[in-house]
Amino acid sequence: MSYCRWSTDDFQCDVYVYSDVSGGITTVVAGNRLIYKSELPAPIPWPEKDDLDNEEVMQAWGEKYKERYDLMAQLREEADRVYIDLPYAGESFNDATPGAAADRLQELKDLGYVVPQEVIDTLRREQDDES
Repeated sequence: MSYCRWSTDDFQCDVYVYSDVSGGITTVVAGNRLIYKSELPAPIPWPEKDDLDNEEVMQAWGEKYKERYDLMAQLREEADRVYIDLPYAGESFNDATPGAAADRLQELKDLGYVVPQEVIDTLRREQDDES
């Protein structure tokens, strides 16, 4: 199971974090990142729970999603890819516990990496559940 990938948040995530089949939680730190040349379009919100069975609503959502997907593909092609000049760029780590992985991600975030806060929060909750 992955907690986040580089593609998370429209390819703005600097870490790939997953439960490793060999044990623990592995964090792979990006060595480069995309710098978009224009503002990104707003995400397409998922339909309300009551609308998930409504074919018309879901078809309209799918069309909006495809339009945004195609635009994002174009924006990624136009984006610059730059090397990350921070400690740990391009390195991988394996932490034995969710809490240790959360601590590592917080350290990376404090150094300037783009790390989704919800991933850190999820790992902290998992650690609390194990305690």
